[in-house]
Amino acid sequence: MDLIFLCIFAYHSYLTILVMKNIIKFFLRNIPRKYLQRVVYLATSCSKIFYLGNKVECPICGKHYRRFLPYGYVISRENALCPNCLSLERHRLLWLYLKEKTNLFKEDISFLHIAPELCFIPRFRKQDNIKYTTADLESPWADIHLNIENMPIEDNSYDALMANHILEHVDNLDKALSEIRRVLKPGGWAILISPINPKRETTYSDPSITNPIEREKHFGQKDHVREFGKDYAEVLRESGLEVIEDRFIESLDKEILKRYALADIENLNIENHVFICFKR
Repeated sequence: MDLIFLCIFAYHSYLTILVMKNIIKFFLRNIPRKYLQRVVYLATSCSKIFYLGNKVECPICGKHYRRFLPYGYVISRENALCPNCLSLERHRLLWLYLKEKTNLFKEDISFLHIAPELCFIPRFRKQDNIKYTTADLESPWADIHLNIENMPIEDNSYDALMANHILEHVDNLDKALSEIRRVLKPGGWAILISPINPKRETTYSDPSITNPIEREKHFGQKDHVREFGKDYAEVLRESGLEVIEDRFIESLDKEILKRYALADIENLNIENHVFICFKR
């Protein structure tokens, strides 16, 4: 009977993974970004029971599972999405980086979080040392609604800023980076992580491409207006920011990479680097 039960459970687990992969991909392609995290959260909550286990752990929320959920816009990545807090590989890596390599949890700091990820919001809010502000064009979790290309924020306002997977969406990249530099205090830092094509030497953009289908063909996603290449750090430096391309992930033990499902261990590249920028 135990064997029969295990076979039934394994079969249902397989079906759940297959169904969730298709559901999440559908949501990514069809649900507006301002609703996406909320909808995915509701969809994944019911699947947790099929992922019970202790092979992987989310360092952000502390929950552990047999594996994480699949996730991906075009190609669905296995073992990517935490069913509890919705962290992805980059979020879990960034959490470790913020704790080990920045002053975010160690000093009194004013922190502007643009396009805030749901997995981070409650954790940052409960930190007594962080004066935390969320901002976005549409997000229901934003304290301030703004366009990153023209932020209604005074000069030199924040010690730190984070804006991940945003710069591939903005029409005027130079203006967005200029605004980020402007609102940072001298000595302040910003983490700006964007999707990067490691096979592309230089960043590719073409303002004449406006059709969503064509944008997906050229830039990888229908709401992207550019595809960054291996010159991403240089693109950021053009704004006057000092940029460090930190290969923090390469300093981590392979068991940590596996336990937290941070990346494809055998294929680490520029996509896994943390780009931290300083205003001097």
